[in-house]
Amino acid sequence: MPRFRSARLAAEVRAVVQRVSSAQVLTGDRLLGEIGRGFVVLLGVHVEDGIETAVALAAKVAGLRIFEDAAGKMNNSLAEVDGSVLCVSQFTLYGDVRRGRRPSFEAAARPEVALPLYEAFCAAIERHALRCERGEFGASMQLELINDGPVTILLDSAELDRPRRA
Repeated sequence: MPRFRSARLAAEVRAVVQRVSSAQVLTGDRLLGEIGRGFVVLLGVHVEDGIETAVALAAKVAGLRIFEDAAGKMNNSLAEVDGSVLCVSQFTLYGDVRRGRRPSFEAAARPEVALPLYEAFCAAIERHALRCERGEFGASMQLELINDGPVTILLDSAELDRPRRA
């Protein structure tokens, strides 16, 4: 029998976290932000999200241990490798293509809701003593990055409270 998530859990901030050697984001020919070693975070905000959700997801990102230690195991966090975050808001993470071929973005938060949550996420990253560069919310941007690994992690805030094993 299929299990359905509760309405409370249906709302989530989504983040695609890519481990990078370097990255930069531009709009036109204007550089908005750049980092060396660290994470590029593509952040999507759901229509029902709140500040606490963005802050909790930022704590998870800040603590991710996906850099190799001396033994070659993924065991080090951003702080341990002196890494940074480049965060870009991306409403298209909530693109729904279940019907037709053109995505629907009804689940993505409107800018007046998404912008404060995006800013709260970035500020929470900085409260973990990490540098957080930003894209320009709502702008058309070009993102250049060099994947390291490649290592890509998909985080949904609704999954943070669920047990790892059933």
